[in-house]
Amino acid sequence: QVQLVESGGGLVQAGESLRLSCAASGSTFSINAMGWSRQAPGKKRELVAFITSGGTVRYADSVKGRCTISRDNAKNTVYLQMNSLKAEDTAVYYCSAARTYDNNYDPDYWGQGTQVTVYS
Repeated sequence: QVQLVESGGGLVQAGESLRLSCAASGSTFSINAMGWSRQAPGKKRELVAFITSGGTVRYADSVKGRCTISRDNAKNTVYLQMNSLKAEDTAVYYCSAARTYDNNYDPDYWGQGTQVTVYS
């Protein structure tokens, strides 16, 4: 089993930046890809970005150019740097991890989520 704990959420003004962190513990050797998703009130959960052990990175169009996902394998931690935040980025952000990656990111594990609120 893998446990994921997110941190770094908060209340920020539009245009500012935040960095989310997600620390993995447990059977971290089994993790291939890690990612971030978000869910705004009344909306479906949306995949924001993911990164694989092989270095493949993908972003949702809604955050491309504003967000950067990175991974520190020594710390079993994945980060999401979010810049130029907009009110529509307001959501609960969830960290996830997948044991395998075959051109489709399908997480096996999820964190509890961290709230990001952007006000204008």
